[in-house]
Amino acid sequence: MYLQQLSFLNFKNYTEAELTLSTGVNAFVGNNGAGKTNLLDAVHYLSLCKSYFNPIDSQQIKQGADFFMINGVFEKNGNKEVVACGVKRNQKKQFKRNKKDYQRLADHIGLLPLVMISPYDISIIIEGSEERRKFIDNVISQTDNHYLDELIAYNKFLANRNAMLKLIADTGRYDPDLLAVLDEQLTASGTRIFEKRRAFMESFTPIFNQHYSFISAGAEEVELVYESQLLNDNLANLLKKTIERDRILERTTSGIHKDDLQFNIHGMPMKKFGSQGQQKSFLIALKLAQYTFLTQKKGFKPLLLLDDIFDKLDEGRVTKLMQMVSNNDFGQVLITDTSISRVQNIFEAINVDVKLFKVAEGNIDA
Repeated sequence: MYLQQLSFLNFKNYTEAELTLSTGVNAFVGNNGAGKTNLLDAVHYLSLCKSYFNPIDSQQIKQGADFFMINGVFEKNGNKEVVACGVKRNQKKQFKRNKKDYQRLADHIGLLPLVMISPYDISIIIEGSEERRKFIDNVISQTDNHYLDELIAYNKFLANRNAMLKLIADTGRYDPDLLAVLDEQLTASGTRIFEKRRAFMESFTPIFNQHYSFISAGAEEVELVYESQLLNDNLANLLKKTIERDRILERTTSGIHKDDLQFNIHGMPMKKFGSQGQQKSFLIALKLAQYTFLTQKKGFKPLLLLDDIFDKLDEGRVTKLMQMVSNNDFGQVLITDTSISRVQNIFEAINVDVKLFKVAEGNIDA
């Protein structure tokens, strides 16, 4: 699968742009603030129906405009897929595939799988567990059409249970029968999500280990561990055991919304003991493992978007990374960087063709 053509109107700092892409490596080069990352984000919209960086759609509209539009022509398994996204201020987002509107955006997720690596990914390491759960959920949702629906259902049941706990605290009225119904709903949904996450991590972890070992040339020992309360007990028992604490805190303290990933280097937390280069290598290995996992599950290669990843990586790791993503295991690649000479030198050294685009103040020249 690859993106043949991309065009957009009034998207972020672009008034209008249209470009034809190579099926291999495409590099967008320009100064910081020129719009390179915005271009990748437009591709992310077409794949996952949202920005990679900002969840508020209206804030992607160019200042002074009333709407934005993004169009992409994809080649997938010999077929053409034309995808269009449009957002008008104060109106619902529209998404079309081959000129037909989607009734549910969730039905589009996974059709055009994509992996993006960005400096913003550092939040996966340094921020709270929610960022790491998002990572897991993003990968699984691109391979499982029902996973997003299950997450939505779980979050609804969780909100209902939390609302009841608050009501009990406010009124003193405790209805054990109603709580049992809510617990049953939460348990059924949470257990299904847990089983999918556990199965995913069992497949994903060896792939991650392989990628990190290659990038670091085996120089470091790292560990990726899935943490869940449900690994030690079932959710029904956990909810019963923690009901008194839940009533005091007025929220549910057990469940898959507490899941986390532990990142270690040489047995110590990566967050505290990993250098910037090691953290970046860890994130890149994590995302490349996501790419490999999606390829195995989907049966074709997703898009790979690399935003400003050369910074803070030594020359050896950069070369190994580019060798990896330029070989037959990967498909179309879109890269951003500030230095045209650096991009040219990297790909000349490994004898790989690259299509260069110069980006300046919202303009793109091939």
